[in-house]
Amino acid sequence: MNLDRSYEAGPTRTYGLRRINLEIREGEFLTIMGPSGAGKSTLLSILGMLDNAWTGEYWFLDQAVHELPAKKRIELNKRYIGFVFQKYHLIDDLTVYENLEIPLSYRDIRPKERAAIVAESLDRFQIVGKKDLYPSQLSGGQQQLVGVARAVIAGPKLLLADEPTGNLHSAQGEEIMELFTRLNRQGTTIVQVTHSERNASYAHRTIHLHDGWVVEPTGQEAHAG
Repeated sequence: MNLDRSYEAGPTRTYGLRRINLEIREGEFLTIMGPSGAGKSTLLSILGMLDNAWTGEYWFLDQAVHELPAKKRIELNKRYIGFVFQKYHLIDDLTVYENLEIPLSYRDIRPKERAAIVAESLDRFQIVGKKDLYPSQLSGGQQQLVGVARAVIAGPKLLLADEPTGNLHSAQGEEIMELFTRLNRQGTTIVQVTHSERNASYAHRTIHLHDGWVVEPTGQEAHAG
């Protein structure tokens, strides 16, 4: 990855990310830290192929993302990437059960098998009693749990997490980080944005962003793959 992300405001151009030269190993657990406005969420959105307005190069699973049309990028996102959003991004008019089923519908999974996977996920996250509720009927912490469950339910190759434990109490937060650790040991590549030093400690390495620049890379450089 080697890219820039800029924004035009009239005659001026401001940069959200500058010369981000980053390689992420397949199977790595990476933390991104930095102050508000540093570009952390922007970088995560680009990695997740939700932001297409950048310039440079990005390779994912040996595919040149920078050369792919938007439709192909969306297909890669749906098939291989799980995303834990800071603002949940649950679908308001779907129940918890239906929100969890959505990522499975993008894979070749039969309905009966989908039902079993959703049931297991509801149990794992202790939200069985919430399955028929809509997001508006849930607390912030419950929405966060559903968001994490949805992100991991289909076994993504790449899991992106933006402040994944921000609305959870400490015991729940620790459970989520332990879950991420298990997924990572099973081969899932994880990139998380966090302000928590404790959450960061679960990762193999941490990079720091400031004003859109990588300012304090630590550990060995790695390959996205």
